[in-house]
Amino acid sequence: MRACELPEWPNHAASRFVEAAGLRWHVQRAGVGPPLLLVHGTGASTHSWRDVLPLLAARYSVIAPDLPGHACTSAADARRASLSGMGEGLAALLETLQVDPVYCVGHSAGAAILSRMALDGRLNPRVIVSLNGAFLPLGGAAAALFAPIARLLGGSSLLAHLLARGAGERRAVERLIASTGSRLDARGIALYAALVREPAHVAGALAMMGNWDLKSLVRDLPRLAVPLTLVVGGNDRTVPPDQAWVVKRCVPEATIVTLPGLGHLAHEEAPARTVQVLSEAFNARPSSAADPRAET
Repeated sequence: MRACELPEWPNHAASRFVEAAGLRWHVQRAGVGPPLLLVHGTGASTHSWRDVLPLLAARYSVIAPDLPGHACTSAADARRASLSGMGEGLAALLETLQVDPVYCVGHSAGAAILSRMALDGRLNPRVIVSLNGAFLPLGGAAAALFAPIARLLGGSSLLAHLLARGAGERRAVERLIASTGSRLDARGIALYAALVREPAHVAGALAMMGNWDLKSLVRDLPRLAVPLTLVVGGNDRTVPPDQAWVVKRCVPEATIVTLPGLGHLAHEEAPARTVQVLSEAFNARPSSAADPRAET
């Protein structure tokens, strides 16, 4: 049994499994109110919303899936591990759930997925909130080397097992978390350690990175019609904070909100503070009366 199927997994009571787009999705749902979609980043899972989800569920109907190949959602083929493929799969899941999100929040790569979905007409929320969004491609030699290596590693079950064995060591996970500029408590570190000990999860994250193409997203961002709020951790060492200003040049009406002292996993470090920022972003848009989907 995978760690995410155990009773001690965060918000286990909210978990359910749904068949959509040929995949078995792990989804957590909680609360009553306007539908709110939470999309995690590469290598994470629903666990990353562990303290945010209950706070949001007091006012919203929250939907938080594991992305394909991550945690308890089955793996997709290479095409569907791409940015547009992930968006297509999520759209099919939402259709199966009969959910039309009013608000969308994405962390890191999750923000890129949501933006791609909006550009492709698969989503039309009132606002997309990006938490340390990873919108821009790697530059230089790293871009040429990283994707092929990730595809190779993700496609080999033996290599995935070896990587999972090494990455699951607590010290390795602690170093990885520290490199993001975030500080997590012992439970947060233990949850990531449990995930990276699972070869299927490691392979899923590598497959996602190996098939990621952000160039077309950057090209298309100027025609994003959905309001975009960029929440930036001032201590983010994974996605440099100044990248938000590059995104804002593509989407001039985007709003930037900085969280001083927080790293890439800001929503895990300071859940209450993050929820406050999210609520302000939601409320900065037209009132719920203007959007019938927002009625409770």
